[in-house]
Amino acid sequence: MLETIRFHMDENVNTAIADGLRRRGIDVTTTAEAGLISSPDEVQIEFALSQNRVIFTADADFLRLHQAGVEHAGITYCHQGSRSIGDILRGLILIWELLEPEDMRDRVEFL
Repeated sequence: MLETIRFHMDENVNTAIADGLRRRGIDVTTTAEAGLISSPDEVQIEFALSQNRVIFTADADFLRLHQAGVEHAGITYCHQGSRSIGDILRGLILIWELLEPEDMRDRVEFL
């Protein structure tokens, strides 16, 4: 069986996004569920990397960590308020359908 992308939602992501992905059978964790509320971004990245999860975030600090060479399982970024929940869901589902986890390693995709 092919491995599929699994996502981790940063704490500022609307829970409707995680719910929408789960309704489509996509494996998602949230910062709250992982007990990581108020944890530094580096801890979020370490958690996601340890579980081979692509982080979805609207926090530009994750882009800075990527630029600094911090290893990660993938970052999907959407500028806060620039897309509707439906648009974000469509973008994440497209990434899930088209890419493999190894395609996202140390890569940023913008929605």
